[in-house]
Amino acid sequence: MEQCTFPTWQDVAADLVEVAAGRKPADCVIRGGIWVNVHTREALPGHDIAIEKGRIACVIPDASVQIGPETEVIEAEGRYMIPGLCDGHMHVESGMLTSAEFAAAVIPHGTTSMFTDPHEIANVLGLQGVRLMHDEAMMQPLNIWTQMPSCAPSAPGLETTGFEITAEDVAQAMDWPGIIGLGEMMNFPGVAAGDPTMLAEIAATQAAGKTVGGHYASPDLGRGFAAYVAGGPADDHEGTCEADAVARMRQGMRAMIRLGSAWYDVQTQITAITEKGLDPRNMVLCTDDCHSGTLVNDGHMNRVVRHAIDCGCDPLVALQMATLNTATHFGLEREIGSLTPGRRADVILTSDLKALPIEHVIARGRTVAVDGVLKVDCPHLDWPDTARQTVRLGRALTETDFEIAAPDGANSVRANVIGVVENQAPTKALKADLPVVDGLVEPDGAVCQIALVERHRATGGVTNALVSGFGYKGRMAMASTVAHDSHHMIVVGTDRAQMALATNRLAEVGGGITIFCDGEELALVELPIAGLMSDRPAAEVAEKANRMVQAMIDCGCTLNNAYMQHSLLALVVIPELRISDLGLVDVRRFEFIPLIEAPS
Repeated sequence: MEQCTFPTWQDVAADLVEVAAGRKPADCVIRGGIWVNVHTREALPGHDIAIEKGRIACVIPDASVQIGPETEVIEAEGRYMIPGLCDGHMHVESGMLTSAEFAAAVIPHGTTSMFTDPHEIANVLGLQGVRLMHDEAMMQPLNIWTQMPSCAPSAPGLETTGFEITAEDVAQAMDWPGIIGLGEMMNFPGVAAGDPTMLAEIAATQAAGKTVGGHYASPDLGRGFAAYVAGGPADDHEGTCEADAVARMRQGMRAMIRLGSAWYDVQTQITAITEKGLDPRNMVLCTDDCHSGTLVNDGHMNRVVRHAIDCGCDPLVALQMATLNTATHFGLEREIGSLTPGRRADVILTSDLKALPIEHVIARGRTVAVDGVLKVDCPHLDWPDTARQTVRLGRALTETDFEIAAPDGANSVRANVIGVVENQAPTKALKADLPVVDGLVEPDGAVCQIALVERHRATGGVTNALVSGFGYKGRMAMASTVAHDSHHMIVVGTDRAQMALATNRLAEVGGGITIFCDGEELALVELPIAGLMSDRPAAEVAEKANRMVQAMIDCGCTLNNAYMQHSLLALVVIPELRISDLGLVDVRRFEFIPLIEAPS
């Protein structure tokens, strides 16, 4: 692996002092801009930024920086100079891209720092997968820090993953150069109960002086929440309302509020700042999950900042929540997050603080994008075959694998049904009365079948359940090897034969997403790396993803970003109902429940 090395402050301190004192010309000068200072929330016109060895030497007025014959001069022309944007919590795999292609997609949008949790690949490939993601991240021309995944499986005893992450794995990874902390601690019941394994992972992270990420997906803000906070997580991104944000900030956590492809949790929480008037220093903007279509068509952190402003947030406060607050949270305030001396020269030029057009992006003192066009290479890792051969069914499946048998003699049954909630990660625990035909439960109207197909150990196992909310019609099925977090294969359909076709197709191509209708494949997104990612460019993946979204619509689905809802139906740490390879899980009580309650 060839790392993209970057000098430390200690390496270049003497040069920074010489440039700042005017005794040496700078490597690069950004001249004549409005300095957006996120420390003081000021916009100060008529300033220059002097850059030396990729770091900011000084920000001073009146064009007084020394310019030599070799100095690169970038004319700001009166535009705002803002810090490069930081994503405080995200999963590269959700973009269906490798770290290299994700970087290539987001750099033109002004993202210069990302804090990634590769727990998706950890569930498929274990510590080896995390190391591969870490290594490719270290090769990129922007700042990517990796959080060591904490929970694989996310809920021990409720699911089976390809690999498990141990406390020893966490302790080992803390010595890797790009590890910034522990990824989201999803096993919140375990932490609240004092589970020794979870506490050992947190202790190893804190002993290394690094940040513990949180994930508290429960509406209970009483004793359970208090116990979770006492267990050590320093932030949380699972809030959905103002009370969630307030509770987290009051307890000394950072409230990370997210706008992803399907999660719209900024508007309902930012009122803690805009209306309640709480200190914004403890609120951080993030994306969590963005698929390639969102990145190509809508943006990344620039999209989140614009949305926060549209929700009534002062532009300077919104920028602070996407730069300095993030840096401070991870102990990197002296490295990134502001345009001040000693920091990495991550700078955006924009002509409008509210609309936020990203016109010129500089990362580590180097121009990386201009007017939406990438100007640098994003190196690829040579992914081994072990990362490309991960879909193992053990046998071809048939429609009988997706049959749901009814109790003997029943004409209809009452069933537990997973209810999808648009634009939110939580689901609803619903019940439905369904007919029985020839001894089999037949989904009716709004209710579809859902199945989780084991794909790590070639067991041939299939778990069947029911789901509502997608609105599918006709004879169709959608299958995906992206099934957070266990990443078995998840299949939703109205017809068992189509479900079998879709399942076998993904085994054939080595992973991805496919949609079948009446025996015809309508869309296919190949994801050969761990069944999660493509190493093709974002625009190419986005085009296939757009066809996949259109195919869902053609099959009757009207939900916004329904694919993200599909991929999360196996995430057994977010209420209320989920499916795992072991059964139907009531996440409110963290226990299995029967699919069929009784004849109705």
